[in-house]
Amino acid sequence: MTKYINKILTLFLFTALAACKIDEQIDPNRPSLEGVSKNATSSQLNNLVVGTLNQMRADLAAYIDAVGVVGRDHYRFAGSEPRYVSDLLTATLDNNAFYVTRPFASRYRTIKNVNILIDAVNNTNSVNEAEKQGYLGFAKTVKAHELLMVLNQLHDNGVRLDVSNPDALGAFVSRADALIGIANLLEEASTHLDKAGSTFKFSLSAGFTGFTSPANFKKLNRGLAARVAVYREKYTEALTALNGSFMNLEGDLQAGVYHVFSGSSNDFFNPLFFARNASGEVRLVHPKWLSEAEAGDKRLAKAALRNSPIVNPAGLTGTHDVWIYTTNTTPICVLRNEELVLIYAEAQIQANNTTEAIKALNVIRKSAGLADYSGATSKEALINEMLKQRRYSLFFEGHRWVDMRRYNKLSEIAVDRATDKVATQFPKPFTEG
Repeated sequence: MTKYINKILTLFLFTALAACKIDEQIDPNRPSLEGVSKNATSSQLNNLVVGTLNQMRADLAAYIDAVGVVGRDHYRFAGSEPRYVSDLLTATLDNNAFYVTRPFASRYRTIKNVNILIDAVNNTNSVNEAEKQGYLGFAKTVKAHELLMVLNQLHDNGVRLDVSNPDALGAFVSRADALIGIANLLEEASTHLDKAGSTFKFSLSAGFTGFTSPANFKKLNRGLAARVAVYREKYTEALTALNGSFMNLEGDLQAGVYHVFSGSSNDFFNPLFFARNASGEVRLVHPKWLSEAEAGDKRLAKAALRNSPIVNPAGLTGTHDVWIYTTNTTPICVLRNEELVLIYAEAQIQANNTTEAIKALNVIRKSAGLADYSGATSKEALINEMLKQRRYSLFFEGHRWVDMRRYNKLSEIAVDRATDKVATQFPKPFTEG
């Protein structure tokens, strides 16, 4: 039994009751299990959906900064926090530091919300069977996504798949077993969505535009299943999943699902936005991302040249701001067509379907303003090309470090100083033992 997750779960399970009707006006971010475990109303269930979507966005900056700095997508300079340029760049990771504990805690808070939603749905008569299936399909898809984010950081340290009972937490399982469990959750969710009818009982945020029915939400589910399949090196399964997703070789590469933000009193701004030419708190493009790009690549617009470089006392210099999120309300991607096309290319390379793989890679290259691929067509050469396109297409989205680790290429990530190293994984939080 570990203290850390128990604190998270207790926060949600034992929300103070101020009046006999408090559970009818459930706090979606800190729901009470007792308030919804028996015959919850559709309004209460919908509040849990709202709270889940809200919590999914929490501490995204901590996650992206952790995996992005380790993977040398970017530098994070902060005058009050030297560990961005010490721990994360030297692979001396502290198991009680914010870059471990905050993403871990946030993802498991989302999972706790999901578990309460699942329990509530299974113990209510206020919605019909098809509507229940819709809630369950949504919940298990989100749960799989959140577990995968935890696993991306902890890797061989594994994750807890089962935290439904705070008094009997499931053990950490291996990376391989975690991926199987995540894949199975997505399959269960897919089956629920097939039985959910034509509409959901609940509403989703504007970031889910085009994915607000069970059939269309399933396309998101299948896209995530394809991501998990390539992580498992199950490339045939990835292609099957892509067939049910929203992948479109001729479609808008930016089409997909996003986290959305606003300045309203009950919301918050995009935590990955920093104004250009800021000082003190900055995110700077890693110099190698700039120097190793092909000439004319339009994706270099993700880097904005500063009026003057920033030189960090630790011996690092940045000349370009990260400039993907150009306003404080710009959405953050969960999954979009561009990644799915690259997953398709990867699976086709691994299946030795060279022509189809190059076709997909050229979709990405053309979008970036580059000429068609003309390099070697060996599997190794195409893998390198695919990884390069993922590097630039998915920049600052948390993929580079995971991708290079998947292909045993972490040694190819450039380091800046003699004492720097590339970490292979983050430790379990200290309180997880």
